[in-house]
Amino acid sequence: MKNIPQRTCMGCNCQKDKKELIRIVKNKEGIISIDKTGKAQGRGAYICNNIECLEKAIKTKRLERALGMQISNEIYENLRGVIIDKE
Repeated sequence: MKNIPQRTCMGCNCQKDKKELIRIVKNKEGIISIDKTGKAQGRGAYICNNIECLEKAIKTKRLERALGMQISNEIYENLRGVIIDKE
């Protein structure tokens, strides 16, 4: 039986299968983007595919701490768009 990778959501702090979560990645140049493939190089953080988890992660600044830098509102808006598209 193949082992399914587990990751923790930055919003609700629940462990889920990696494929169920959205990955936010910071590359070597310090550019933050949404990683749709899950294979982009860089430091990653994961969030559930719902608005409540995103809002909680924004309020507690958990994504910023996980990636080690401030995140612009533009990236948060892109994440909101991705979450709404998937729902």
